[in-house]
Amino acid sequence: MFTGIVEEVGKLRSLDGGRIEISCAKVLDDVKIGDSINTNGICLTVVDFGENFFAADVMPETFRKTSLDELKRGGIVNLERALKVGDRFGGHIVSGHIDGVGKILSIRPEGNAVLIDVAAENFLLRQIASKGSVALDGISLTVVDAGNEKFSVSMIPHTRAVTNFQSKRVGSPVNIETDVLAKYVERLLNFKTSANVTKNFLEANGFI
Repeated sequence: MFTGIVEEVGKLRSLDGGRIEISCAKVLDDVKIGDSINTNGICLTVVDFGENFFAADVMPETFRKTSLDELKRGGIVNLERALKVGDRFGGHIVSGHIDGVGKILSIRPEGNAVLIDVAAENFLLRQIASKGSVALDGISLTVVDAGNEKFSVSMIPHTRAVTNFQSKRVGSPVNIETDVLAKYVERLLNFKTSANVTKNFLEANGFI
């Protein structure tokens, strides 16, 4: 479990088949094999580490659901260690399970911040609400507005400077994780069942 508060940006050292290596420093403090590190919003399990890097295995489903395969050697990634019990909870509940990939439509100044429009598929937009929470590449952000084809977030200069959004441009992909509460609400509202379905299940599995 994470909070969406990026601790540092690392650099892609290598991505060879199903193995990724990230150059970094801060997130290696007290690291152990089996620890979770949020990498551009993706929860990865540490399988190896050294003085200035960690390695993780990446399954095919992760490549299908994220923008990971678009990273180039030396590209920067957002990193966050898993939340410890008792830590300050500065962002929102982030699981590190990416729901889909969006694309940046525009980045425009607005006062002391920038307003960023992101295009996303309809199934993602159903779970994104104005003034709700969303994680983009693992960054906890508040939704400014949500429509039928896109949503927008606002980002202060500090967040942009200390995350991979310093290098994002119009057209750049972003990993999207919607609010976990929205997922459960949608599932409950859309789940269809009936007495016959329940009876069939019980019979098929030998309960009756």
